[in-house]
Amino acid sequence: MLNRLFSFVIIIVLLIGCSNSGNPKAEYPSLGLTWTAIDSINRDLPEGISVYQSIHVGANLRAWYVLVREPLPEIESRVVVSTDTDVRETVSDFAQRLGVPVMINGGYFRMDLNPAKHVGLLKVDGQLIHAATSSVLRGEERFYLHRSAIGFNDNNDVKIEWVSSTGDSVFSWERGIENIPGQPGAKQDTTFRKLWAYRDVLGAGPILMRDGEVFIPVNEEVFFGTSIPEVHPRTAAGVTPEGDLILLLVDGRQLISRGVDLPELANIMLELGCEDAINLDGGGSSALVVNGTLLNRPAGKTVQREVMSAIAVYSN
Repeated sequence: MLNRLFSFVIIIVLLIGCSNSGNPKAEYPSLGLTWTAIDSINRDLPEGISVYQSIHVGANLRAWYVLVREPLPEIESRVVVSTDTDVRETVSDFAQRLGVPVMINGGYFRMDLNPAKHVGLLKVDGQLIHAATSSVLRGEERFYLHRSAIGFNDNNDVKIEWVSSTGDSVFSWERGIENIPGQPGAKQDTTFRKLWAYRDVLGAGPILMRDGEVFIPVNEEVFFGTSIPEVHPRTAAGVTPEGDLILLLVDGRQLISRGVDLPELANIMLELGCEDAINLDGGGSSALVVNGTLLNRPAGKTVQREVMSAIAVYSN
């Protein structure tokens, strides 16, 4: 009888665990990070930009975030793309070439191609460089999807939305397609989309927060079957209710910092006061350069990976 009762309890625990892993709004414990302003850097930064660091020995994490007061007229953030012949350069090279105080890596790209090719939507200075991902194959099944992107416009407004593209036009969607592993969702009617005429748009994903809550639609954006949900070095971007931009980098793949998974990343953005947030390219691509100095150790190394796109923070 006791053996049967024990087996029943185990089954219930497993079912609860499975249901939480598939729930984009499931709650996860806080990492308890504390943040300290890096005064030696901040005193040389323009007004409206400040950098903070957290070293948590117990959690085995090291992270930085940049607070950008985006509504200030003298501050402007943009998506930038490499001008090298192979369309790749390091984040430090980006920062030096453009002369900006803050630069962080951007979206996914194909490293095996020369020149590099962006994975997902990329729009820079009003020009569509790469269309949004409209579908992917998982095994023999095709999943239609709307992946997330962060957009910047000329009014210093920053927004995170699910996106698609048709020709040179970019559209935002109220929600993603209801995909689950093994069961593709139905395409949405175009009446649910709106023209999204932002100047710069950087596709990545998945979304980490929506309307002030942790929301991680791994299934809807079809990141299942990839390594994206696992523990990695991370780069993320978020927007506060006041319109400020948060750029976060978590080091990983090293003794001092293990990296984080998507729920941990989302909870960091939540604790930093973001209303909406998005996961950007991570792993060896994660690099944060402030005033010409690389703050992190990309994937535990001192050599930076060349990337195709980045987010640059300009100051007048």
